[in-house]
Amino acid sequence: MSVMRRPLGIYLHIPFCKSKCGYCDFCSFPGVSGTDRSLYVRELVKDLRRWGEKIGADYTVDTVYFGGGTPTLLLPSEFEALLAALSDAFSVAPGAEITAECNPGSVDRDYLAALRASGVNRLSVGVQSAVDAELQALGRIHTFSRARETFADAHAVGFDNLSADLMFGIPLQTKESLSASLDAFCGLGIRHLSAYCLKIEPGTPFARMGNSLRVPDDDTDADMYEQIVETLRARGLERYEISNFCMPGFASVHNGKYWNCDDYLGLGVSAHSYLHGVRFAIARDLPAFLAGQRQETEHAEIDDNDRLCEYVMLRMRLAQGILLREAEERFPFCDFAARFRHRLQPYIGGGFVIWEQTESGIRCRFSEKGFFVSNTILSDVLDFDEPVSE
Repeated sequence: MSVMRRPLGIYLHIPFCKSKCGYCDFCSFPGVSGTDRSLYVRELVKDLRRWGEKIGADYTVDTVYFGGGTPTLLLPSEFEALLAALSDAFSVAPGAEITAECNPGSVDRDYLAALRASGVNRLSVGVQSAVDAELQALGRIHTFSRARETFADAHAVGFDNLSADLMFGIPLQTKESLSASLDAFCGLGIRHLSAYCLKIEPGTPFARMGNSLRVPDDDTDADMYEQIVETLRARGLERYEISNFCMPGFASVHNGKYWNCDDYLGLGVSAHSYLHGVRFAIARDLPAFLAGQRQETEHAEIDDNDRLCEYVMLRMRLAQGILLREAEERFPFCDFAARFRHRLQPYIGGGFVIWEQTESGIRCRFSEKGFFVSNTILSDVLDFDEPVSE
């Protein structure tokens, strides 16, 4: 009797970069030798085999995501080795989405052709801006001309599923320069765009600059976000998640794992996983990882109430929001309408939240103006300490 395999996303963290940007607090290490990078890949291969033995019979991998850092500092042959190990350890779905993050300053056409041949079928390119002065202010090592070449090369070697990262609320940026960036991005042949507002993280060079760092104010950030939504919609990229926009059929399947609270396995330093209701993470200790040590910084079994609150928090990031029927099938202990309708009522009345009857049932989602204040609304509505009703 065959057992139904569950879908699984696998995230592989590649923590290497050429230089650290002023705003970056991701787990990344500049200046690592090729020898250590090769050793790191060998350790990831070991982990893929180890986890394949543990859970491979239970899952079919339908998404793979190489994140960083700058994954494209690896050799194409190292991508091949990792994907071969993954295919040996797990059942991989036909047509699985396999994404690699890419820095325009780290690849050329030959590299991209080899990457495509290795099995990678989606690129997420960290462009950030089409204005070179803004790129310099961010500490990026590429120009927009180089980014444009990267997209042309990617198209030429067979990449069709291309995404670009855009930042707003950054030093030197104005609404006019953002408009120029949006026009330029839409000319790259992208199918997907992720837009992120600059956040000053503690401990970063930007944080140490204090008041000397000039960035747009909160009201301007809100205007810029609205500008992004309207411009991209006019160009055929609809917002499907607070920070993500795509043409029909090109939503990120892998990131959907996070927003839907589905199972995913993260491998590499600082990688997070969520399996069978248990969340765990690996320490940001590269020497320990290279030595074969896997120190966990977090290991928690999520109780029913926390799972419910996380589901609401993450699903409400999506434009489609929550279909109550689906939510109550997943959490049969909870009457969603009874628990959340009265808490949401002030925001429904204010036009921030839409509670509507659809052909599929009752759906709860943010309105256009609700998206930008979604964190405030959710922090008011959700209570992670509330006991679940029996």
